[in-house]
Amino acid sequence: MIKKKFKFVGHFPAIILCTGLLSCAILAQYQLEQRDGGRAAKLEQLRLLPRGEVLKPALLGYHQLGADLLWLRMVQVLGDRVVRDQDYEWLYHALDVITTLDPQYLYAYDVGGTVLAELASRYDRSNQLLEKGVKSHPHSWRLPFLLGFNHFFYLGQPLQAAGYMARAAKAQGWGHEGVPPSYVPRLAARLYAQGKSPDVAIEFLEAMLVQTTEPLIRERLQHRIRRVGLERDLQIIERAVQQYEETMRRKPMTLNDLVSSGMLKTIPEEPYGGSYAFDPKTGEVSSSTHNERMRVYRASDSMVRKGDVE
Repeated sequence: MIKKKFKFVGHFPAIILCTGLLSCAILAQYQLEQRDGGRAAKLEQLRLLPRGEVLKPALLGYHQLGADLLWLRMVQVLGDRVVRDQDYEWLYHALDVITTLDPQYLYAYDVGGTVLAELASRYDRSNQLLEKGVKSHPHSWRLPFLLGFNHFFYLGQPLQAAGYMARAAKAQGWGHEGVPPSYVPRLAARLYAQGKSPDVAIEFLEAMLVQTTEPLIRERLQHRIRRVGLERDLQIIERAVQQYEETMRRKPMTLNDLVSSGMLKTIPEEPYGGSYAFDPKTGEVSSSTHNERMRVYRASDSMVRKGDVE
């Protein structure tokens, strides 16, 4: 599910030593390995991890190796079944320990911040981890980019999102992530000028999609693009209706009237395979697949859960 290039460069005895020390810290509930396919034990081990500040001195200088081993353990738990534990407090704790053991572990901030937001719906914990990462990696553009994403879509704060995006645009890049892509400064400018626009939201989502390889997160981003695209179409049609009324001094009878009058170039294609309709009695524009309208960045309208109807 989540991959990383490990930094195992030490000697075999060091690995044995580090593994033993970590085992003392995280295998207190070994008996639980016999139940639930071992998953309960793995999860309990992560819950019971000492704070990173306590664990780091015990690793006798092998804290980076310790961070790698804990990352492997965490990935094993996530791989058993994603979005199974609702609070995901254990995940934040494990990520906090990992990044305390190795503050330069950019990948843990990046992927961990994304998983906490997109899969666990813990935007507060995601922001805490990402802010911690920004302090250790002031030249990274990915971390402030993700903070901007959280503030825009989940906290409804487009101006704060624009500030983070501007910081990302000015970053020099760090390690494998390289320099900020060309769309980052453009997004920063658009967020300042048109923070609530569906077009800005779609551009933001598409930028996030380009950077994401995790299939489940990509699926949710693609759903969100369709959902925001539907709202964008409804707003376009509503503006055309308003223009028609102002010009013709009457309401259109159908959406085809908007096309024939030139107010609308064409009726947009509904992203879920349905259709758009206009009620001349109420003046309401609607979709055949979705009854409720959405705001561009409302948390309750975020990534669809398994079993939800798109």
